Amino acid sequence: MSIVSFLVELTGATMLLLYAVRMVRTGIERAFGASFHRIMTTTSNPASSAATGLVMAVVMQSSAAVALLVAGFAGTGAISFGAGLAVVLGADLGSALLIQVLSFKLEWLVPVLLAVGGGFFIKSDRRKLKQAGRIILGIAFILISLRFLRETMDPIRDSAFLPSIAGYLEADFIAAFLIGALLAWAMHSSVAVILMCVTMVAIDAIPIGAGVSLVLGANLGSAIIPIWLSRGLSPVARRVPLANFLLRGSGAVLMVVIVNKTPILSVLGWNDGAQALINMHVAFNMLLLLALPFCRFLEGPMARFLPEISTPEEDLPHEYVSVLDHSAKSVPTLALANLKREVLRMEQVMQSMCAPLMELFREYDKDRAQALTDRDGVLNKALDDIRHYVAEMPSDKMTKQESKRARELTEYAIALEASGNLVVKFLLPQVREKARNGVKFSKAGRQELINMHERVMANMGLASNVLVSDDIESARLLLEEKTEMTRMERSSRKKHLRRLSEGSQASFDSSDIHLEMLRVLREINSHVASVCYPILYRGGQLLETRLIETMDDDPDAVEN
Repeated sequence: MSIVSFLVELTGATMLLLYAVRMVRTGIERAFGASFHRIMTTTSNPASSAATGLVMAVVMQSSAAVALLVAGFAGTGAISFGAGLAVVLGADLGSALLIQVLSFKLEWLVPVLLAVGGGFFIKSDRRKLKQAGRIILGIAFILISLRFLRETMDPIRDSAFLPSIAGYLEADFIAAFLIGALLAWAMHSSVAVILMCVTMVAIDAIPIGAGVSLVLGANLGSAIIPIWLSRGLSPVARRVPLANFLLRGSGAVLMVVIVNKTPILSVLGWNDGAQALINMHVAFNMLLLLALPFCRFLEGPMARFLPEISTPEEDLPHEYVSVLDHSAKSVPTLALANLKREVLRMEQVMQSMCAPLMELFREYDKDRAQALTDRDGVLNKALDDIRHYVAEMPSDKMTKQESKRARELTEYAIALEASGNLVVKFLLPQVREKARNGVKFSKAGRQELINMHERVMANMGLASNVLVSDDIESARLLLEEKTEMTRMERSSRKKHLRRLSEGSQASFDSSDIHLEMLRVLREINSHVASVCYPILYRGGQLLETRLIETMDDDPDAVEN
């Protein structure tokens, strides 16, 4: 086998492995992403936080993805530093356990996974079944890619090239450690890198010593990924990834020295075979959990290293300040960019209005409710500014497409302002009524409302991405989400009526509020999702009408 052929096949197998891991994570996020916030921010102690992180890492196939989510939640104050760091440490162990599961001999499952996953993904119209198909196909592709890796490495295992490289990595454990870290960072997936190392050790392509150093380096690289990806977030958000890097990175450096300078692997009986490599990886991440009781004490040093940026008290929050540049409105391309930024600001204000709704329903706070009303005033002012801005843009300098784009952005701004009115004029009165009358939801009814609220919040984030990117696939997904929201409302309404027929007193007491919330959440979602229509229309992805074009075959049709 030529070196070029080997490199091409190795690259192809590696890319398939990366794509498969991403495919599983994407399916999980699309099916259950709306629940991640609630799951990760309701942990009460370090042990339960670590358990949550472990499960999330197995589900999302990435400890780095969990760390990035925690960073975002920490930046908004939704999760404390100590709980966030415990979640990330648990995620590191979950990622290690995932390696153990994926390393089992499961090739016999591939045809079954392809058949079941492909059937769900292609034939099902139900969103969760479709995403379940995506997840199952991703797992099948992971197993296929690992088989390709083994087949690629087999022909050169006895050549002079591979033994020389493997011998060098075993002799220079620092180089192997750094290469493992670089690979994990470059591929943005420690799972993929460690699976590659396990596969190569299993077929004797590299010795166990080199594999251990590579895997420990991948642990360091995995801790660097969330630091790199969160570099644009606030200092508060970046504290958890940095603390994890210091703990995991220093532990990896210490462990690679111990493993290569002492006979600890021989003493433990972990000096031969791929399973020994996995055992070492799992044991290392389990040892990191010894830091759980001390997580909250690291907040002080991290706060001194990454202090919160102070702003003058008289300054308004950024979402209250218009980003329209009136000096640029004479240049259509710049003016349209300004309009998009202003509409994006409106989306952010709308998200901040919807985010605390379920907390207000649980525990009414007059000041927080008033803050939402104030933010509705921000939306009203932004819409007025956009109308005036568009009216003052020079129509004689604008092309037909630019004029149409300005109208589309204005129409979406109108939809966002209408969403704010729904919160203030319909949901907040329901919040006050529930608090005043002491109404309580049934357990099932409350969970249905939480699920719908989480879905709306996730769709708002997706709508922001669609607005910025104009991506057709994202727009299609957003429209599918609108259909799913309609289905969720109908399903919840049926379940609520069934509880009424069964005589549930809590359902009777909360019936009006429950049904009104279902309706308003669906309408808010519809307004937010309207950003997708112009993009899909331009891309030829929408039908003109869903009505039957002719009724000639109808015997009751009336001739005009």
